[in-house]
Amino acid sequence: MIHLNRRQLLTSAAAGVFVAASRPAWAANPVLPGVRLRIQERQIVVGGKSKTVFGILQPDGKHGIILGSRDRFRVELTNALKEPTLVHWHGQEPPAAQDGVPELAQSPLLPGGVQLYDFEPHPGTHWMHSHVGFQEQDMLSAPLIVRTADDERADMQEVVMFLHDFSFDRPEAILTSLGGVSSESGHAGHSQATPAAMANMPGMSSMPGASSMPGMPNMPNMPGMANMPGKSGSPGASSMPGMNMAEMKADLNDINYDAYLANDRTFDDPDVVRVEAGGRVRLRIINAAAATNFFIDLGTLSGRVIAVDGDPVTPVGGRLFPLGIAQRIDIVVELPRGEGAWPIVAQREGEKERTGIILSTARGTVARVAGTAPTAAGAASESDFEARLVATEPLAERAADRTVTIKLAGTMSPYAWTMGTQPSGENRPIEIRYGERVALVMRNDSMMAHPMHLHGHHFQVVEFGSAKIRGATRDTVLVPPGKSVTVVFDAVNPGRWAFHCHTLYHQTTGMMSEVRYIA
Repeated sequence: MIHLNRRQLLTSAAAGVFVAASRPAWAANPVLPGVRLRIQERQIVVGGKSKTVFGILQPDGKHGIILGSRDRFRVELTNALKEPTLVHWHGQEPPAAQDGVPELAQSPLLPGGVQLYDFEPHPGTHWMHSHVGFQEQDMLSAPLIVRTADDERADMQEVVMFLHDFSFDRPEAILTSLGGVSSESGHAGHSQATPAAMANMPGMSSMPGASSMPGMPNMPNMPGMANMPGKSGSPGASSMPGMNMAEMKADLNDINYDAYLANDRTFDDPDVVRVEAGGRVRLRIINAAAATNFFIDLGTLSGRVIAVDGDPVTPVGGRLFPLGIAQRIDIVVELPRGEGAWPIVAQREGEKERTGIILSTARGTVARVAGTAPTAAGAASESDFEARLVATEPLAERAADRTVTIKLAGTMSPYAWTMGTQPSGENRPIEIRYGERVALVMRNDSMMAHPMHLHGHHFQVVEFGSAKIRGATRDTVLVPPGKSVTVVFDAVNPGRWAFHCHTLYHQTTGMMSEVRYIA
């Protein structure tokens, strides 16, 4: 995992020079560096047991990439797997053809294939992950950090904390345990392995990049889903006749995972990061989990949130902050002057399980941190944190030219999730025109929160529940159950863009759509 010391060089942490004559001019120019990334298998050990997972690594083993303030995003991506794959650059605003969503933007990268990328990066704390099948669950993801000139001038150590939910089970088996449909070819709401397979999928003609789910069990809505394999035990996920949403308890977790990881580790063997007594640390925390929201707990430290999803906000102080799936948060902490060690904890919402890293001075005493907290955490979507955020670089004041309302719905039994009124997996594209200010009103009629992500754009949150706000600019917002969230963005990046819930198993069963520019 990547840690930046303030004494290190402030240029790009990446990489080699490309020399193939068939590649673009920048690839052969030694003045213009490029980053080589390799998608490959790797082994990790969790609880004394090993598993083969995926990774996105540089030749020297660095996990992901860090770019300097003057670097372009110039990447040579090689698929060293035995199966097709492709990487989405989450938080970036590339040309649509480089967005990394198979069939919607690019064809899958076949085994042994190489793909070149070249665009101006969006600064901030971001990440990269597969949009093919269930590969994201098996850790085909990595940090993607783009530093600003101010970051490089700051007298501050930077530490990346990369979160994941981990299972020894196959993702297909997890979906089956939830009542969904398993497929060896993969169907995470957006891709099959090959264009031919994509073309044969039901519903693909009406929603490119989103698969339908034939064979979904036709079971009645049932309360008491706590005994369902893979369930967290939170009741009330299903719709129940005779009860309205106000009478029902929100469902927080679909899945009980084997472990929760921070930088590939649990608190049994945590990542211990050396820091300076009395120094300042910028925590770049990335929730790369497939289906888990967290609370970030600073313990005895206090911090200031200075950015979310890579974009700066008016600083918000505190010690406990929610972090939805696919979201990022940058927190600055001031360390005490004496020797010591300070856990930075990520606790699973609604439960006691936790993971994290430990900041420690050279002679600090690193005590063991239990993998479970004394008390359960609350619901991330019930926090007032989102409503307190204010963008320091907001969109210009302007009325929306187009308003689109999207209904988010679904049940635990049958396990199916939808956007709009179309059947699962057959969502119609949202059509917009270049230059418009677009308002997306997301109305959550389900009993689960949904982290909604729009590719290729950053939006501003302007309504959260009943409150009108001048909120953060983001690319992913957590929409609470039974409430609405409105975001606005300017349509200035033409193409076809995925728009979906970032809970992987909700994508899989239909919560995936498309924003499409039309002439």
